[in-house]
Amino acid sequence: MTSSGPSSMQQHRTALITLLALILLPFVIGLFEGASPLEVWSNRSGASKFIQGLAIEIFILALYALSYDLIFGVTGLLSFGHSMFFAVGAYLTGIALKSFGLNLWQTAGILMLAAIAQALLFGVVLPRVKGITFALVTLGMSSVFHIVIMSRELGDYTGADVGLQGVIVPDFISPATERLRLYFVSLAVLILFYLLYRRFVDSPTGRVCQAIRENEGRAQMLGYNTFLFKLAALILSSITAAIAGALHTIYQPIVTPDTAGLGFTVTALLIILIGGVGTLNGALVGAAIFRLLDFGLRRYLGESASFINGAIYVLIVLFLPYGIVGTWQLKASLTLRQMQQGWQRLLEMFGLNIVRRTSGK
Repeated sequence: MTSSGPSSMQQHRTALITLLALILLPFVIGLFEGASPLEVWSNRSGASKFIQGLAIEIFILALYALSYDLIFGVTGLLSFGHSMFFAVGAYLTGIALKSFGLNLWQTAGILMLAAIAQALLFGVVLPRVKGITFALVTLGMSSVFHIVIMSRELGDYTGADVGLQGVIVPDFISPATERLRLYFVSLAVLILFYLLYRRFVDSPTGRVCQAIRENEGRAQMLGYNTFLFKLAALILSSITAAIAGALHTIYQPIVTPDTAGLGFTVTALLIILIGGVGTLNGALVGAAIFRLLDFGLRRYLGESASFINGAIYVLIVLFLPYGIVGTWQLKASLTLRQMQQGWQRLLEMFGLNIVRRTSGK
């Protein structure tokens, strides 16, 4: 207990400093370009507004990767159809706002129902298939959804292969006129779900999910209905990814069919591999590195950026097999253990010297 206290305090301190930095970031960038905080608040600052947009993209990717880390990193469910969770949220939000003229609250209610429904759809096969078979089944479901949204019959709603365009976003959260507000809303949503996930992982339900990842058969022998626990993780993950998709549509009022493809699932997998599988923090760090690296290389290298990106990702996986956060946590725990062993040896030697002096007298 005593050894975990300082580490926990350090983690909380780092989290608070990071949160404070993200809150002040738009205003600090504004000061560097000579804009007052009032100008930043009224969305008249150029560089600050651009950084806000880049940060919103990172928040959305982090939320999406966080949802994938719950089912893959925590529960051990390898899904190749996770992009469907994101795409359902993105397309449904765009269709509700554009074609049916619903407000955000009505859209959010429909979104929750759709997220639960698709999680139940994935959960139907859980008692029958496991491992790579589950991954292939989810890939098949996602591929069917990808074909449906690209069909001509639904082209008036989904835009077919062109994508859903012209979504009218409410003025109070429009990225054009109220980007700073959208920045804080996206940040608040990410923090809320991160805290929820942290609570879930540390709860008895989360412990069982981790036991399922390690050895599902043993968890069943202990009397747990593993299907219900995996389904709970799927539902929470689906809701999170759908909300990330909704934020994507609000920020970029165009939804392409690529968001439902296998490549977007691989993006989530790559992000948590960079950050650290099963760490939750790794999803946040991995999303920032993934987006900033992609933006920086494409800005300076153009089309050659994809090759450099791939090479960097391979190096990260080779030399940091546990991800950035996972490797740091592993080294920190080893260092702490070595320090404890050193203090223990020192105390033992000191105690032994005292005993020898006492016996000598």
